[in-house]
Order: sequence, then C-alpha cells, then structure tokens
Amino acid sequence: MISARLLRRLPRGYRPLFAHRPFRRLLPALAVSDLGDGMSVVAVAWLAVQISPPGARGPLIGAAVAAYILPGAIGALLLGRWLRSLPAQQLIRANAWTRALFLGCIPLAWALGMLHPALYLTLLAGSSLLHAWGGSAKYALAAQALPAEHHLAANALLSTSTCVSTIVGPALAGFLAAAIAPAWIIGLDALSFAALALQSARLGEPGTPAPAGPAPDTRPGEGLRLLRARPELLGLLAVTWLFNLFYGPVEVALPLFVAQDLHAGAGALGLYWAAFGIGAVTGTLAVGTLRNLPLWPVLLCIIAGHGLAMLPFGLHAPAVFSLGGFALAGVIYGPYSALAFKLFQEHTPAALLTTILALRASVLLTAAPVGAALGGPLTTALGARQVLTGTGIAMILVAACAVALRIRSTKRHRIRTHTRPVSDPRS
Repeated sequence: MISARLLRRLPRGYRPLFAHRPFRRLLPALAVSDLGDGMSVVAVAWLAVQISPPGARGPLIGAAVAAYILPGAIGALLLGRWLRSLPAQQLIRANAWTRALFLGCIPLAWALGMLHPALYLTLLAGSSLLHAWGGSAKYALAAQALPAEHHLAANALLSTSTCVSTIVGPALAGFLAAAIAPAWIIGLDALSFAALALQSARLGEPGTPAPAGPAPDTRPGEGLRLLRARPELLGLLAVTWLFNLFYGPVEVALPLFVAQDLHAGAGALGLYWAAFGIGAVTGTLAVGTLRNLPLWPVLLCIIAGHGLAMLPFGLHAPAVFSLGGFALAGVIYGPYSALAFKLFQEHTPAALLTTILALRASVLLTAAPVGAALGGPLTTALGARQVLTGTGIAMILVAACAVALRIRSTKRHRIRTHTRPVSDPRS
C-alpha cells in the first residue's frame, strides 16, 4: 500500500497510476518478470556455451538466442485465431505460465543430465511462443483499465521497466553466474513469470465499459485489414521497423569500435551501454509526465535526434565525445516506445488492440536481427566507426523521408477535400 505522503512525492503525471489499485499491484510483478528476462539474456547464451559439443559453440549460441526470441513472431501470426478474443489479462497470464513451465524445465533437465542441445532449443522456443501476445497485452491492459489521459504515463512506466531490466538484468546475471550455474538463473526467470501469473490471477478480470457502437469485427486477418485501412498506423510500423533496422548494426559495431578504435576492454563497452541505458530510463520517465504531445512530430524528431547523437562516433576525438553522444541517444530514444504505443492505443478499437500490438511485435522482432546480421559484413568492409556514423545518417534520412511523405499526403488530402463536388441543395 502506498502512503498518501509517498503518493504526493511522485511526479503529478504518475500519481493516478499508483492510485489505481489493480495497475499498482500488477506493475511490480511485470517488473520482476522483465528483470528475469534481462538475466536470461546472459544466461541463455552462457548455458549454450556449457552444453555445446566441440566445434559447435558458435552455431548453438546463435540458435539459442534466436529460439529465445523469434518464435514469438511466429506465435503472433499463427495463433491469432485462438488468442485474439481473449482479454488482455488472460493473455498476460497465458504467456506467464508458458514462460514459467518451459523455462522451468531447463534447470530440471540440466540437473538430471538430460539437457542436450536439441531439447534446450525446443524448450527455449516453446517459452517464447506467446511472448509477443503477453508483451502486447500489458499495453492493451493499461489502455483498458486507465483513462486515455493516463495512457502515456502508463506506457512510460512499462517501457521504463523494460529499459531497467536491460541494464540491471545482465549485470545481476553476471554476478550470480560466479556462484550458480546459468541453468539456475534461467530457473529464476521461470519463477519470476510464475509470480506474474499468480499475481495476475489474484487481481481478477477488470471490468470494461461497453463500446458505444457495434463490436469491431475480429475475424481472421482483421488486424491486417485494420492496418491497411489506417495509413497512420501502417506508416508508423514501417518507420519503426526502419528505425530498429538501422539500430541493429550498432550492437555489432560498438564492441569493435571499443576494441579497435579506442583500444579499450570490456569495462569501456559496459560503460557505453550503461550510459545509453541510464539515458533511456531518464528519457522514458520524463515523457510520462507530459501531456498533449503532437505524437507524429515528436516521434520523427526522436528518430532524427537519435541519428544526430550518433554522429560523434565519426569524430577522431577523445572517447568522452562519443560516450556523451551515446548517452544523449539513450535519452532521446527512451520515450519512443511509450509514444508509439500511445498512437496505436488512440487509433485502434479496444477489441482489436492486443491483436494489432501482437502483429506489430511480430513485425518489429525481425528488424534488429536483420540489422545485426547486416552489421557484421558492413563493419568488416567499412570499419566500426563508419558503421556507427552511417546508422546515424540513415536514421536522419528515415525521419526526413517520413516528413516529406506526410507533407505530400496532407497536400493530397486537402486537394481531394477542396475539389470534391458539392451537390446542389435545390436538387
């Protein structure tokens, strides 16, 4: 229970969220499961190292990381027939139990000496099958349970939880790996999702107001039809995919930049990522206190601003310049997800929101891996410094092209509006 004094100390934009009992009680469980996933980012790869046969370490690590992520995109596309009609809270619970059961089998099989690579990949793939649905459902639940004026703040808190988990989770997993096997760290992730499932069940199903008009059609393929009918959402999905695509090479080029250009070690690399993560958390929390933002202009400014913040990597200057630029890139990038989810929440019927967000997640899951795959040969051919700078230029160009397309679309709409024939009232 949050005291009235502590509630008054919170920023004004966040106070209504913690006054809302179901959201306040579910948020810690969501944060714990995010932290568990952050730990598993390290543990999944490290366990693959331990169980891989001689000469197959690299391929198994890649397959394990892919199995932990990509089946979520497949599940978002193939399971809609059975899942699209479920309430958001049930989807959160279904994903949590799926994660808990499949991930929980990994330490059990490891302890029994049965964790062979094929079984390991199968369990990882099974654990991620509903992950896009569960991740999307928490934003749909926020839109369902809270008034529209509080959606951005709720999105910011949920996105902050994800950002914090990417900073604290790997560090905590590295600390625990000195004392326990990585299989047990994955077991802790399983327990975090079991706690989320139990907490979600304790809250009961939230009541939802009846829609003012007829219920939206939820036939198969309706999510795709809705996206095609709403260029606003389809354009945002395309722009976000490109944004994530050009971010992908950063994960490949940054370690090489630190090692080859700065001649530094893992500590310096960790400092870069910590600066980015802290910046992202700061930016995300800050946007949650704001209201009535023009969403499209701000989103495009974020993409362009992130690109500009990457340009210091091209300077042959002390590392403090590129480190500061990367921290600023984190501050600028942080609010993007919260604002993008807000735009989807505003333009999607409540009955289709989880389906649309799961479809969005399935599309975006492909962007960063494709970018990372391209980053390898690009870094080899051009150099890490050039690739990092090039990603920034590409982001600026994406924002500029999006602005030009929106201006052109607006002009066409105005022309159609002004040239539409007006019927004669006397006829």
